[in-house]
Amino acid sequence: MPNGSKLSHSQFLYRLFRRVMPLVRAELAGWRARAEAIPDGLLREQALASLRDKQFHADGGSVYAAANPDHMHHLVQAIVSLQTISDYLDNLCDRAGVSDPVAFRVLHQSLQDAVHPGTTPADYYRHYAHREDGGYLASLVRTCQQALEQLPHYRTVESQVDWYARRYSELQEHKHAPAEEREHRLLNWSRQHLAAYPGVAWHEWAAATGSTLGMFALFLAATEPVTPSDVQKLHQQYFPYICGLHILLDYWIDALEDEAHGDFNFVACYRDPASAWERIEQFAAEGVERAADIPGGVIHRYVVHGLMGMYLSDPKTRSAAHLTASRRRIYRFGVTPILFYYATHLYRRMA
Repeated sequence: MPNGSKLSHSQFLYRLFRRVMPLVRAELAGWRARAEAIPDGLLREQALASLRDKQFHADGGSVYAAANPDHMHHLVQAIVSLQTISDYLDNLCDRAGVSDPVAFRVLHQSLQDAVHPGTTPADYYRHYAHREDGGYLASLVRTCQQALEQLPHYRTVESQVDWYARRYSELQEHKHAPAEEREHRLLNWSRQHLAAYPGVAWHEWAAATGSTLGMFALFLAATEPVTPSDVQKLHQQYFPYICGLHILLDYWIDALEDEAHGDFNFVACYRDPASAWERIEQFAAEGVERAADIPGGVIHRYVVHGLMGMYLSDPKTRSAAHLTASRRRIYRFGVTPILFYYATHLYRRMA
């Protein structure tokens, strides 16, 4: 898997900001136009809110496209459409006053269908209180499928991508259940899998299933010849530490917002903020080590370092003293994450 094997910092950042990000912006603009035409007011509102408030998820996920210019456009299409499905459904589960796990399970079938080219989109809203989206969700599904079909070795990675999509969907079903059921459901679900992950707490495993990075890394792997053993090695290196770092950082900066909304937060499962940050740093160190062992070049290390730079440069880190303190800890991780921290900070100001 030689993708991006000799990609320097400067090459990576140039491709990312000059070539990949304009493609991402164009894709998001197209989905924004589609969202504005959604007939149902609540679905339209949540689709537009997810595109507005969670744009950086698509930006961040699309970094993988910088590793292979020959498939850049199809990688961006697949990543943006899948991430947009994820963010839109998250809003429908979190912000629409619905708490029916069955409705959430059926909604998330769309994410699973999106990673299987040839699967016909279904009625994903059949258990949801709002239904008329003008074909928005089905169009996202088809766009992702069509982009994945253009990746020459996608069939080799498809079953592992399916594993990630299924775990992600299960997480969303349990995490968005009625408040009094959430932790119990998440705990019982996670414990079924923990034997294979010694030293990982139940909420850390569950958090890792919420990351889309494993799928995006597999999309990139599918652009060049890849063996089943390559796929398994990549999965083992990404999950749970790199995926877990991604989501723990996301919940770290969202802790105050989640508390205000009454949303479940995995970082709140730790004893206190100091314990949480200590564990995040351990995930980061493990993630850097595992990324360095993935065949295929430096892109995976750049992803881990970029996670630190992207999340710790987020304006939300100014909302509490412990968040601001963690932002300063970026200097402990070396030159590359510092470079990405300032590059991301500058990009946020210019975007």
